[in-house]
Amino acid sequence: MSSDSEAGLGGGGDLRKPFLHTGSWYKMGSRQSSLMGSSQVIRESSISVLACVLIVALGPIQFGFTAGYSSPTQSAITEDLGLSVAEYSWFGSLSNVGAMVGAIASGQISEYIGRKGSLMIAAIPNIIGWLAISFAKDSSFLYMGRMLEGFGVGIISYTVPVYIAEISPQNLRGALGSVNQLSVTIGIMLSYLLGLFVPWRILAVLGILPCTILIPGLFFIPESPRWLAKMGMMEDFEVSLQVLRGFDTDISFEVNEIKRSVASSSKRTTIRFAELQQRRYWLPLMIGNGLLILQQMSGINGVLFYSSTIFKEAGVTSSNAATFGVGAIQVIATVVTTWLVDKAGRRLLLIISSSGMTFSLLVVAASFFLKDMVSHDSSWYSVFSILSVVGVVAMVVSFSLGIGAIPWIIMSEILPVNIKGLAGSIATLANWFTAWVVTMTANIMLSWNSGATFSIYMVVCAFTVAFVVIWVPETKGRTLEEIQWSFRR
Repeated sequence: MSSDSEAGLGGGGDLRKPFLHTGSWYKMGSRQSSLMGSSQVIRESSISVLACVLIVALGPIQFGFTAGYSSPTQSAITEDLGLSVAEYSWFGSLSNVGAMVGAIASGQISEYIGRKGSLMIAAIPNIIGWLAISFAKDSSFLYMGRMLEGFGVGIISYTVPVYIAEISPQNLRGALGSVNQLSVTIGIMLSYLLGLFVPWRILAVLGILPCTILIPGLFFIPESPRWLAKMGMMEDFEVSLQVLRGFDTDISFEVNEIKRSVASSSKRTTIRFAELQQRRYWLPLMIGNGLLILQQMSGINGVLFYSSTIFKEAGVTSSNAATFGVGAIQVIATVVTTWLVDKAGRRLLLIISSSGMTFSLLVVAASFFLKDMVSHDSSWYSVFSILSVVGVVAMVVSFSLGIGAIPWIIMSEILPVNIKGLAGSIATLANWFTAWVVTMTANIMLSWNSGATFSIYMVVCAFTVAFVVIWVPETKGRTLEEIQWSFRR
């Protein structure tokens, strides 16, 4: 790397230096190897993109375990601690309140100390939160633990999809980005499965494991090359990219593309409010925020958090086992999405997913309305109960085919480099605020009128179809730099 190039991109005083340097932890082996003059050792120490994704995927597994925890434990916790439905609804929704605080901080934390450093910070409150829940004697420790978990999850939910998007080659970015949501569904399924066999306190202790493994794992993966370039650490940037692409790969074209993007975005690091009216800013902001808000307004968190209650209301005797079945189906559907997203494209899957959710919710709403009109002893009551369960399962499958994973992928792809930290925080905050409203109201609304509740969710999903058709661009097969340049035209 020439000194001229470093001066041009890394020497500007307007670039912020990281508070915590995490860019060189993975380089120790490579540096020692170069001193030995052995290129073979360097090749053997190279870390694939897939390995990096699998390590950071422990964060979303933690996310999913947190989301799923409140479903199989509701009866046991309310009985042991004497909580009312409203108090347990607060417990279920407080993770979203904590996540909102985490979301506000997530963009700036990941900008100042890097993607790896922010994941390490996120892991610590998650561990403390699970311990607080496991030792809770009353609602205060329960609430505190849930808030701390949420704070960590709020940081994870922004940082992981951004890190994956920034390290992935363009032809695999969609599939690898879908691993984020796949990991969330695996976490949900694990909480449902383990909740069938272990008490709620032991289940909380098991929730510590993903972050406990994540912390040492972060020492073995490279920092995001795009973040390193933005911070002006050009030597680390090129080494990181070379490690990710393989030491036999020519990275000169990708290096130049990233440098050009960073140079363009760093000419002026502050953006005036009036400039947000430019198409290059307002359109990706509107699309990213819109998709993440609509994702939660579909009611998916209400369904997942209180699925046991929903199945019980539908007349299913083993509601926790049925909930685990839904979690397993969700994992399978998300695997299909991971395979399809770089083949079928983001837009098509979003349209299919939101259309499927609309139809599924129509079936669920109609089933609950019709159940109220017939006697419990009637054969029609059993038919409508089965239909409502089928509709809920179909809704979860449809969600997993697109709306679950793709909004996070698109958010991480389309936000401009120079406002990604702030804009990403706003989008993540909007997602978690909507999730909190849905989670807080879902249990109460389902107790009031299940049919009306699912009807509201159905209308939101129908609106999502129109939003995707009109506004959302296709990002398949394009580099991050190409996507962001397209909004300038």
